[in-house]
Formats: sequence, C-alpha cells, structure tokens
Amino acid sequence: MRYGFYLPTRGPTSDADSLVKIVEEAERLDFDSTVIADHVVFPVQIESSYPYTVGGNFPGGWETLEQLSLIAFIAGKTRDLRLITSVMILPHRNPVVTAKMLATIDVLSKGRLTVGVGVGWLREEFETLGCFEFDRRGALSDEYLKIFKILWSQEPASFDGEFYRFDALHFLPKPVQIPYPPIWIGGHSRPALRRVARFADGWHPVGANPAVPLQPNQFAQSCDELRRLTELEGRRYEDLTICFKAPLYDKETTTVSGIDRRPFSGSTSQVVDDIGTYGDLGVHELIFDFRSDALNETLERMAQFREEICSQAP
Repeated sequence: MRYGFYLPTRGPTSDADSLVKIVEEAERLDFDSTVIADHVVFPVQIESSYPYTVGGNFPGGWETLEQLSLIAFIAGKTRDLRLITSVMILPHRNPVVTAKMLATIDVLSKGRLTVGVGVGWLREEFETLGCFEFDRRGALSDEYLKIFKILWSQEPASFDGEFYRFDALHFLPKPVQIPYPPIWIGGHSRPALRRVARFADGWHPVGANPAVPLQPNQFAQSCDELRRLTELEGRRYEDLTICFKAPLYDKETTTVSGIDRRPFSGSTSQVVDDIGTYGDLGVHELIFDFRSDALNETLERMAQFREEICSQAP
C-alpha cells in the first residue's frame, strides 16, 4: 500500500514556510504522494450543493491557493514526492494552456506529476470563470482529456472537436512521462466510472465520509462495475491504479447512518484492519487528511500515522 496526504491550500498552514515544512517532513517520513485541491474563486452567493457533506454545505473558508501554481512551488521544494492534482476541475481553464502548464510541471519535477481530474460541482464558479457549459461539463471534460493526450503525444498536434479546435501546432517540450502523466478520474457515479474506463489510468474516489461512505460492500460493487466498463472498452481492469481518498469533511460527524463507525476512524487496530480490507479490494494507494490549523499538530499527525499505523498495516 502507498500513502499520501492532503496539502493545505487555505488557512494558517498554507503560507510558504509551513508548506515547505510539511512536504519536507513528508519526504523524511517516506510518504509517497501529496494531493492538492482546485478552486479559483468562491462566489458570495452559492446555491450549488456540495457533494461531500450530508447537508450540502461547503465546509471550507473562502481563501484558496491556485492549484497549479502551488504544485509548481512544491515541485521545486521536493525530490521524490509524487504531486497529484486532486482533483483538477477541467473546465476551469483553457485546455491548451492547462496542458502546457501540466507538461511544464512534469518536466521540471522530473516526471512526478499525476493528473487527477473531475468535472466539478460549483456552477457559480464555472460561470464566474467564463464557462457556461456547466450542464454539459461531462462532455466538455471528455474533450479536454482528448486534447491533453493529443498535445502530449503528437508532434505536430491538431484537434477538431465540438467545443474546441486548433490547427497543427508545435507543443514542446512534451511531458517527461511516456506517453504522458498518469490521468486519474475522481468521483464514483456511473458517468465517472465510464470516464475512467474510457480515458484514464486510474480511479481516484472520495470515500469514508458520511455523505459518501463507500463502505467495503459499496466500494466492491463500484469496482465490479468499473471492471465491466473497462473490459467493454477493450482495456484491462488490472492496469488501473485505484487511489482512495479518506478524509472527513463533516468534522462534527464521526459515524455514518446505519453503521457505528466510518472507515479509517477509531482505534489504531481498526484503521489497520480497514487498510487491509480496502487493500484486498484492490486499492493501491490511500490518501489521509492530517491538516490542522496548527503546523505542529499537522506534523505530529503525520509522524503518528507513520509510526503507529503504517508499522502495523499489511
């Protein structure tokens, strides 16, 4: 099993010095990856429902560092840590510019980028950024993925799609990773699973929280469906990477309706057992949330996890 962690994008530990201390400690503790979230702005009036809390309310503050700028900064402060966009909301940015930024990060990080992507949930943010295709964001996102792959693997590259087109152009340098950085798809809906099967190198769902628990039986059913869809696309399910995020966005809620304990909570032995259970179901990497408003507490949580959990996990 590989282990990663959420990097702060807001709050008291999102200043430059704190971020550097967090990633330096992560490399000292041999964490495999860090994940960085994506928002650009938060409109004052929000009617959209957040999918990862029971009540639909977004739990964060209104400040946020821009995702790709932050990843580029962290790339220059680390040597081994894998850098995961988790997830990048594809329609937020122009696809050609985004592909260029991602390729640049992959080159300068010496091939440490994983491109986790999603279709987004915040209509008001889409419209603020000039994207008025919220209701067709799935089809738009699919086109982004096609553009990324063409730009990263063909020279010269051209594209003629429903939303974007461009004549033959030079797109250099290409990413270091061949044929391109791994693409992971977030979400657990049927369209998300179909997108994984069709376009992706990995599946990157959020689970283990009250709104989306993805209990072992639910997760196993999703894996079975993903296997079926992947094989329909003529691809091998075994070639996919599964990276499971286990945060708790509802901080005041520690249980899930109908069960006594959410996965990856409770005693050390219970968390270790959960790691084994999800590993047996095919999870290759787990992402945990050690964030705190206090830097020392964040660092202590990371060290405690490595010392108490990883030392016993299968």
